[in-house]
Amino acid sequence: MGTVKLLLTSGGVTNPSIHEALVDLLGKPVEESTALCIPTAQWGHPSCGPVSARGFVAGLPPWGGMTSMPWRSLGLLELTALTTIGEDRWVPWVREADVLLVDGGEATFLCHWMRESGLAALLPSMTDTVWVGVSAGSMVMTPRIGADFVHWPGAPDDRTLGVVDFSIFPHLDVFPDNTMADAEKWAEEISGPAYVLDDQSAIRVVDGVADVVSEGRWRRLPDDGPH
Repeated sequence: MGTVKLLLTSGGVTNPSIHEALVDLLGKPVEESTALCIPTAQWGHPSCGPVSARGFVAGLPPWGGMTSMPWRSLGLLELTALTTIGEDRWVPWVREADVLLVDGGEATFLCHWMRESGLAALLPSMTDTVWVGVSAGSMVMTPRIGADFVHWPGAPDDRTLGVVDFSIFPHLDVFPDNTMADAEKWAEEISGPAYVLDDQSAIRVVDGVADVVSEGRWRRLPDDGPH
């Protein structure tokens, strides 16, 4: 079964290699592509809020620069609003977009609203669309995120969509609790294949085949050694 093409990043489109991977997935330049940005995950995380959400939407540092790239057009899609406006309105918006830029925050909250809105059910038919996730926007595609990353009180557990068969530990060495030692402990709980990514690294997934795009540090667990 096909699905949306994935570029699962830790920190966004942060270097030329990740940018090249994005253009390759799009099949055309950014300047010829239409994008929708999705800030929804931010509302579920206690460290996020109106200022960081606006920073993502506007493409301001330090919240990444994906929305400040020279897209042919750029719109905003807020998943929490979709259940109240009807699929006849929002589904065409999604289908007409070349790429969805999905911000970080709380992955279980994002997962909840992807299911509630109907966007998750739409993914298998979106074979021409590129999904670019940042942090939780990438983690939502995995089977589990691990208890350490669950910060939404409404989450029943750490499970997410399971579109891919591996988990992601993002922001290696960006935060005090995101060391490689922390990642190793986390991976023991996950008990499945996982990637540890710094903010210069991403995973590209096309037709179920994953490969790492990186100008930084990453590691696959169970251990295949650091890169």
